[in-house]
Amino acid sequence: MKQNLDQIDQLTKPINTSFERNFPLSKRPIDIFFSVVFLIFAITCGISDAIPTLGITMNVDSANFLARANYWYAVDADPLFMHPPVWMRLVTGLSAFVYGPFYLILVYCLIKGKNQIQLPAVIYATMISSITGIIVFGVEFFGEAPFRTPNPAKFLLFNLPYVLIPILLLIRMRKPNPFRRKF
Repeated sequence: MKQNLDQIDQLTKPINTSFERNFPLSKRPIDIFFSVVFLIFAITCGISDAIPTLGITMNVDSANFLARANYWYAVDADPLFMHPPVWMRLVTGLSAFVYGPFYLILVYCLIKGKNQIQLPAVIYATMISSITGIIVFGVEFFGEAPFRTPNPAKFLLFNLPYVLIPILLLIRMRKPNPFRRKF
């Protein structure tokens, strides 16, 4: 009788229930990687993207260290960033003041295994890959001559991670309950 009840329990047990547990962080090394990278993204977007958004002039003699650092990067690699039109200031503002705080929430959710982050992560990854990968890279490589990068290697070194890592995150978040699997 006991054996029959156990068999019935097995047959009637829902396949995908809220009783299933997330893998611990130690079993999700990709989420450790993402946590480190997105923490770095949170810091760097606050440092670099706030400067053009706020209209702070980037030049070698600036009293502002961050403006000088941005000048070092942009002067020979990113004329669009160095002299941003209004639409680019909106892109950098989005990065500094929307993506930046989102990165911190994302890191928290990755560490704690909060499955609710899946949809916002998919939306973020799609947005940044589209904006950076298509619009910004398109202008830097195929746009008007004054905005084309004279140093593609340096430009890609600094910017390609902001396209590739979100695409990896999109793959990671492709199915519901992402923390109930390793990848």
